[in-house]
Amino acid sequence: MNITKILFIGDVVGSPGRRIVSRALPRLIRRWDLGLVVCNAENAAGGSGLTAKCHEELVLAGVDVFTMGDHIYRKDEIFNLFEKTDRLCRPANYPPDSPGAEVAIAQTRDGATVAVFTVLGRTFMKPVDCPFRAADRVLDRIGGSARVVLVDVHAEATSDKQLLGRYLDGRVSAVFGTHTHVATADEQILPNGTAYQTDVGMTGPYDSIIGRRYDRVLAATLTHQPHYFDVATGDAKLCGAVVEVDVVTGKAVAVRRVAIDEEEARKLATDADSQTSTR
Repeated sequence: MNITKILFIGDVVGSPGRRIVSRALPRLIRRWDLGLVVCNAENAAGGSGLTAKCHEELVLAGVDVFTMGDHIYRKDEIFNLFEKTDRLCRPANYPPDSPGAEVAIAQTRDGATVAVFTVLGRTFMKPVDCPFRAADRVLDRIGGSARVVLVDVHAEATSDKQLLGRYLDGRVSAVFGTHTHVATADEQILPNGTAYQTDVGMTGPYDSIIGRRYDRVLAATLTHQPHYFDVATGDAKLCGAVVEVDVVTGKAVAVRRVAIDEEEARKLATDADSQTSTR
């Protein structure tokens, strides 16, 4: 069986999220023999949007493909990024005229072809086209060009994500949820071979309210006065999921949650340095 390993990193929030990715990811790629790294980066720049500098920082760390969500157009630099890279995709159920590609095709480090796309949920979110029909359309477009397909479901409601996981079971390799910034403990392989997790969690500061300073959020909640929700700084973690996929069938054979805190990131760096020094 020819297996490739893909790490999907959950919503990167601000500089704390980018820093822990930069610290831990290069070592994880080597240690886990990762074939591809996919990252939701819609909150990477100051907690909302993506800039060229933040994109470059994550690419240098080892991210291969970027998914986005409802904050995709918060930074104007995104439009130039669309022209410079084909590894960055907008939600596929945005209107057809929306800027950006709706699917990204990439090669893994071990030579497999992988297709990646995102759809937005519709419950408690701004109106968008049907995510189910959008997924059908993108899969028809992919056709036989990629057996390995990863889908990021950027949605508020767990039911939206679970339904799409079931709808796509056996047709894609993995369906991973983002947007709520809180990891769920329901990672599994569905009956027809699709890896699934309702939300892979946030990559950023966990001493917070979903990445923002809790004193700011609490003050706004108690007084109804507007407060700027600064990105928090403490207890950064890299969270996501690793899926192992049979590149011939496109079916998942294993999936597990990932949560790397700052202490573990330091140990990864120390271990790598000690291995280098003994060679």
